Amino acid sequence: MGPRRDPRVATGGGGVTDSPPGDRADEGVGPGVLEPWEVFRREKDGDPMRHGGSVMAPDPTLALHYAREMYSRRQESVHLWVVRRSDIHDLADLDLLQPPLDRSFKKPGGYVMRDKLAAARAQSGQEKPKAKAKAAGR
Repeated sequence: MGPRRDPRVATGGGGVTDSPPGDRADEGVGPGVLEPWEVFRREKDGDPMRHGGSVMAPDPTLALHYAREMYSRRQESVHLWVVRRSDIHDLADLDLLQPPLDRSFKKPGGYVMRDKLAAARAQSGQEKPKAKAKAAGR
């Protein structure tokens, strides 16, 4: 395990600490009651955060210790997020996931030119041009 950095010092990245962020209080359900914490990890710089697993702990401090012990002891992770499972909200309502406006014009097939060309040809009285024959021997 590498050296711990002071989170108050601007380092351009997240600092490793033994305590939850200052804006969060220990909001546990009670002393000694274990609750699940989800651990997200980054294996190397530039990789996305991926779900690594979960730990059971009574408070944020122990959840951080357990996560560090299980997912970072052998330097297999460069960054960890530890989140109380009850703080993760699932959004699966299809009405909320659909865009509120019709934006089919942004999709490649959303604007069909063929129908407008056919209408313009019919209005002008022109026939559809014939396809050019490919030269043989190429």
